[in-house]
Amino acid sequence: MAGPAMQQPSFLLANLKIDSTTKPFLQCCQELVKIIDDYPAKELHLIFPWLVESVFGSLDGVIVGWNLRFLQACSNQYNIVMDFLNPSGPMMKLVYKLQAEDYKYEIPVSFLPGPVKVSIQEGVLPDCPLLNNKLHFPLSGLQTLSLALNPFEYYMFMFASSLITPKNYSLGQHVSSLDSAYFVLVDTYLKYFLPTEGSVPPSPFTNKRGSVSPPAPRAPSVPFAGYGTHSTSLLKRHISHQPSVTADPAAQEIWRSEALLQVFVEMWLHHYSLEMYQKLQSPQVKEPFTPTEEHVLVVRLLVKHLHAFSCSLKPEQVSSSAHSHTSPLEELKRVVVHRFVQQKLYVFLQHCFGHWPLDASFRVVLETWLSYIQPWRYTGEKTNPQTDQNKGVPEKWSLFVQENLLMYTKLFQGFLNRVVRTDLVNVKNALMVFRVAKVFAQPNLSEMIQKGEQLFLEPEHVLHHRQHRCFLSPGHGGSFLSARQPVVTDRVFRVKSHVYGLEGQDCQYKQMFGTELRGTVLKLIQIIDQARQTAKKISDQSAEVAANNSFMSWFGMGSPDLNYTFNGGEVDDTGACVKTHEFLERSLDYLCQIFRLNAGQLSQLMATLGSGQDDGNSKQLPDSVQGEKGLILTDLGRMQFGGHMDALCSRSDFLGQLGRHYLASPEAAADGRSPETRVTAERNRRPRLSLRMLASYRTLLMLLLLYLFGALFSSGPMSSTLLILTGGVIKTCTSILTSMGKENVGFWQK
Repeated sequence: MAGPAMQQPSFLLANLKIDSTTKPFLQCCQELVKIIDDYPAKELHLIFPWLVESVFGSLDGVIVGWNLRFLQACSNQYNIVMDFLNPSGPMMKLVYKLQAEDYKYEIPVSFLPGPVKVSIQEGVLPDCPLLNNKLHFPLSGLQTLSLALNPFEYYMFMFASSLITPKNYSLGQHVSSLDSAYFVLVDTYLKYFLPTEGSVPPSPFTNKRGSVSPPAPRAPSVPFAGYGTHSTSLLKRHISHQPSVTADPAAQEIWRSEALLQVFVEMWLHHYSLEMYQKLQSPQVKEPFTPTEEHVLVVRLLVKHLHAFSCSLKPEQVSSSAHSHTSPLEELKRVVVHRFVQQKLYVFLQHCFGHWPLDASFRVVLETWLSYIQPWRYTGEKTNPQTDQNKGVPEKWSLFVQENLLMYTKLFQGFLNRVVRTDLVNVKNALMVFRVAKVFAQPNLSEMIQKGEQLFLEPEHVLHHRQHRCFLSPGHGGSFLSARQPVVTDRVFRVKSHVYGLEGQDCQYKQMFGTELRGTVLKLIQIIDQARQTAKKISDQSAEVAANNSFMSWFGMGSPDLNYTFNGGEVDDTGACVKTHEFLERSLDYLCQIFRLNAGQLSQLMATLGSGQDDGNSKQLPDSVQGEKGLILTDLGRMQFGGHMDALCSRSDFLGQLGRHYLASPEAAADGRSPETRVTAERNRRPRLSLRMLASYRTLLMLLLLYLFGALFSSGPMSSTLLILTGGVIKTCTSILTSMGKENVGFWQK
């Protein structure tokens, strides 16, 4: 590649396009690194859109790019790609080099998430921080609108879009995992630009004014917006003049953290309209976007990191009532979850709960939900699943629970609606019920949720006299991490504004611990117990089959089909392998803890279920009583199939004689040689299966000789048994036929 002084920019781009198709991947990357170092921003500006599109693919999916979602660590290109796209690597160096010159790059509005795109096309500017002062209005009309993004925003937009853009991948490229290059890069960018320790590293390039030009710099002296307002940019609320050389460097650099967060949230979560959801009061929103498992996994990674980022707030900043000396990054930690994520994630999860297939793939959605409602898991402290379950949820998280009440109650109801329609005998479905029950059974959590519901249901007239107060947002002094609450903070107003903001002013709130939902919970408990009994029977039968196969294999007749046995095991959160019925048993215990069901109430429920099952099975099972080890046949139960035996023995044909031979018939029993009582005589005159002949020493000796004779001819015990039984049946049939032949001859002679 020729030096910078020998080539025009147009030739640079043309040569790069040719080299990308003719040269090895490693050589192309090495030359790109040299070009980024040597060429000025004016020339690099022309190749930037092509390079970004070559890496992440085009927005329409025609260009696949570097296949980051399917690039695994075992690939030869993996380390090359990761070094090139690292936050401190050559690609980000190019971004900063262009950022210092205030270049803009356009993104058509048609590639924005559905609700944002529709709102803009209808002429209404949505309350989306990413759109602040970035819309470009062409003369041709609203249909050709575009966003003018700075290099950093453009890079992150293309990176985030590559996750959700459908692409035509070649065969064999449809396997993505948590160790793919894309997933690792998401994690790397989050940790770099939203660090839990330290601050965001400064940009290596500055413009002529002494800073990298942010889209709208923030002033530390201006506070964040009050609680209950729509999500708006941290930068939008501040002064809009360009920064000076003496501006706070920390305030200069915080814009990258917010820009990355805005892009990720908008592109990954904002695909469903809150307004449409409120109108329908249900997640059944007819919108075309359907997330994939990979998409939801990345969303969960985002949720987990934002909790860790928020929980890394310094203790002195948590307890401080004045925040004039806190850094912008610490301010961002205070409000990041509530301000940026809560609303869009709630609608996103509601849609998934309502539209996701009723199968085990729902686990990714479930774990994303459980990650969000358990921020205490991401405090950085070492945890032990067994001890933490008994320790309970610290009281300092009560405000978070109350300000996210719908995340606990409404989504729990959505989960109930799904699980009552799910096959719980399937171990993966049983595991999901266990996971949810275990999370909600954590000590103190149900009390916190119930307290939040009580605050929401507080009468309106009690709230009116408080309306003149100034309600503080987390950015003003309140924090869900703080055990001390400011005097002016009104939790009632917080909970009500949260619920009405997401569900609308006319919503009919259904209490999680109310009578209506309790009926659904009791129904679920019955379903779980029924599935538990079925799974236990299947597990026991599987164990018997496995034992029989082991025994049959000794005779050389074991089943070669290993899939015949029932594999009802799954690893729980402690790493132990647990069977289906064990998951369901634990789930029952946890549900009883959550909804305070005592042993008597549970026994009554199980008895009701058992009586219903008895009614259904009464026509199939013989008369029996419940014993310590299960059902025991009564005298009536032992004789209930006697009518069929009587009918068989009373027949005059071949089957009747066969039945009389093998069943102790009345004629055979009435020999009169032994004294017997009337009851015994009556019982003996009934047809029954008798094995008395096996008690004869002569019979046993004969069987032993036959087995030994079979062994001489290399016949196994099972084969010999089958031959003996076959010979016995043939002998009996021959004897019966001979007897019937003599009777027929005598009949015709008469």
